Amino acid sequence: MKIFGFAGWSGSGKTTMVCRLIPEMTGRGISVSTIKHAHHEFDVDQPGKDSYEHRSAGANEVLVTSANRWALMHELRGAPEPSIEDLLPHISPVDLLLVEGFKAYPHEKLEIYRPAAGNPLLCLDDAHIVAVASDGPVPEAQVPVIDLDDIAAIADFILSRTELTPAKRGVA
Repeated sequence: MKIFGFAGWSGSGKTTMVCRLIPEMTGRGISVSTIKHAHHEFDVDQPGKDSYEHRSAGANEVLVTSANRWALMHELRGAPEPSIEDLLPHISPVDLLLVEGFKAYPHEKLEIYRPAAGNPLLCLDDAHIVAVASDGPVPEAQVPVIDLDDIAAIADFILSRTELTPAKRGVA
């Protein structure tokens, strides 16, 4: 499984980029999964639901399933936050795993950058950022700059960097 990530300041459009790239990649025959790091406490479950009650009662894991999907919730209960390596075994094999967040992990990343926001460029201090997608000129970037709205060009770049083509899929 190839891994490619996205970096950028909050509000820069990382999630929008991932959501635009998924249909572009799947339309090219590339199977895609995503992993998103949340900086804040989050919960996919709701109070009053049986699965929530199971977790509240102390279950370490609760798996909820139906005819349409399944979800596994794992409570850390004070254990350290897992690394990407810890999480990968829980993801079914695909051609490409798109990672939003996990900025300290040493995978190649595309920076989503909007000059008008006034934030500093992350690629200047992160050697794992291999390109910038921007809605304006970024003359100080020392990596390729791709138009933020050119999803096909961004997909081409990612596929080139991951050496992934539909002919090289190899997913069992």
